[in-house]
Amino acid sequence: MSTVLAAHEMYTTVLAQIGNPTPETPPVADKLLKMVHYFTWFTLLSGVSAVTYGGGRFAWEKWNGGSLESPKMVAGAMIGGATVTSAGTIMNSVIGS
Repeated sequence: MSTVLAAHEMYTTVLAQIGNPTPETPPVADKLLKMVHYFTWFTLLSGVSAVTYGGGRFAWEKWNGGSLESPKMVAGAMIGGATVTSAGTIMNSVIGS
């Protein structure tokens, strides 16, 4: 039992000497954040383009009397947009302080 107490005391002493490090940003954090902003902008642009294209195609199919396949495109774009939009909120609630 004394060896267990000695080991516990040694580890406690070593861990007490380590301290509590202060967080700091990585060296390329600004470039990485810029890339995330560009990716967010591209994602929003592609979502708006997909909904616009799907809506235009839906109107064209309706006007010509063809088979209606574009509602699937619009629904897919809406679901994709909701997923992308909620991903940031979910990550902020999980990781955020």
